[in-house]
Amino acid sequence: MNCKQDVIGRLKNKQSVIGIVGLGYVGLPLMLRYNSIGFRVLGIDIDARKVSQLNSGKSYIEHISSERIEKARGTGFEATVDFSRAAECDALILCVPTPLNKYREPDISYVISTTDALKPYLRAGQVVSLESTTYPGTTEEELLPRVQENGLKVGKDIFLIYSPEREDPGNPNFETRTIPKVVGGHTNECLEVGVALYEQAIDRIVEVSSTKAAEMTKLLENIHRAVNIGLVNEMKVVADKMGIDIFEVVDAAATKPFGFTPYYPGPGLGGHCIPIDPFYLTWKAREYGVNTKFIELAGEVNRNMPEWVVGKTIDALNSHGKSLKGSRVLVLGVAYKKNIDDMRESPAVEIMAMLGNKGARVDYSDPHVSDFVDHHGHKTGLTSVALNDDTIREYDVLVLTTDHDLFDYRLIEKSARLIVDTRGKFRESRGNIVKA
Repeated sequence: MNCKQDVIGRLKNKQSVIGIVGLGYVGLPLMLRYNSIGFRVLGIDIDARKVSQLNSGKSYIEHISSERIEKARGTGFEATVDFSRAAECDALILCVPTPLNKYREPDISYVISTTDALKPYLRAGQVVSLESTTYPGTTEEELLPRVQENGLKVGKDIFLIYSPEREDPGNPNFETRTIPKVVGGHTNECLEVGVALYEQAIDRIVEVSSTKAAEMTKLLENIHRAVNIGLVNEMKVVADKMGIDIFEVVDAAATKPFGFTPYYPGPGLGGHCIPIDPFYLTWKAREYGVNTKFIELAGEVNRNMPEWVVGKTIDALNSHGKSLKGSRVLVLGVAYKKNIDDMRESPAVEIMAMLGNKGARVDYSDPHVSDFVDHHGHKTGLTSVALNDDTIREYDVLVLTTDHDLFDYRLIEKSARLIVDTRGKFRESRGNIVKA
C-alpha cells in the first residue's frame, strides 16, 4: 500500500490522530467535532493558560460550554503547548490568527512561526491543512517550502491542503458539521487526502482545483459581505440626509423574491474576517499591477462609520441642550456582533475611544462581556454596567452598538433620556431615539 492510500485508510477507519493547532473560535469547534465522531484529538496552542483550562475541562468561549470540553477530555482529547507532540499526529490542522499589521497589510507571522515550530516534527504519512484566512498563494509560497525542507515530498510522502474556516460564532442555524467545506490540494493526491480528512467530519465537501482557488474562495465570501455592507452604510448616510429611515427601506426591498439580498447598516465592521480579509486581496493584487478600487472604497466607507456614529451622538446631545464633553455615555454592546462574547475588531471599541477623547465619560453594558479589553487584548479596568431603571437614568445618552437579544429593549426605551440606535432596533420614531 502506498503512502496516500495508507493515510486515507487510517482516516476512514478513524485510526488517525487529529492535531488541531490553535484552539480559538475556529480550532475549538473543530476539535469537538472530530472528538465527537471517535477520533483521538490533540490540541496544540502557545497559550499555556488556555491549555490549562481545557485540560481542566473548562471552556473560555461563551457559546462553547465547559460540559462539552469536559466530555471531550473524557473521550481522549488533550491539549498541550509542546509542539514536538505534532509527531504523534497524522493530520495537522492550522487554525491560527492572520491579522493586519499597523500599516493594514497582511500579518501572516503566526502562520509562518507555527509552521516553523511544527517543521522539525513533520514526517511521512501526515496531512497538513491550513484553515487561516490569507491571500492567494500563501500555502504554495510559505508552507510548501517549509514542509519539504527536511526532504519530504509533498504529494508523495506528506500532503498539503488549504481549507478555509467558515465558523460563524453564535449562529444557531449552523454548526461545524453542516457548513460545506471547501478543500484545495497542492496536488491531486493532496486533494484526495484532504477530502478524506474532512469528509469524516463535514456533511458536504466542495473540491476546488488548487490551494490558490480555495484561498481566493474565502476572500470572495467575505469581500462580498464587506462591499455590500459598505454600500448600505453609504446609502444610510444619504437616506439620513433625506430624512428617510434606511432600515425601513431595506425591509421593503427584501420583500423582492429575486435579485436582492438584504444587508443592514451598522456602526462599522467587526470580527476576525470582514474588516480584515479585503486587505489580504488588495495587498496581493498590487503584485499583479491591479488596484482593487471597488473593494478599497467599500473599506473606506465602513471604516468611517464609527466617526459617523460619534457625530450623530454629538448632534443628538446638542438637540437636547447638552455638549458631548462632560456627558455620561453608556455604550450598549461591545462584542462585534449580537449574542457572542468576541470583541475582535469591534467598532464599539473605537467608538468608545473616540467619545472618551472628546471628553465624554464613557461606560458600557454587555451581558456577554464582563471585562472590557482593548484591541490588543488588554483589560482596561472597565466592567459591564448592569441595566436597570436607575442606572439607565444616570446617563445622558445610550449608544446601541450591538443588539444582543439579552438586552431589555422595553426597559431601555422607557428609561433612557436619549438613545442613539446604530442597529435599527427601535423602529418607531420617538423624541428620545436617534437613528445612526
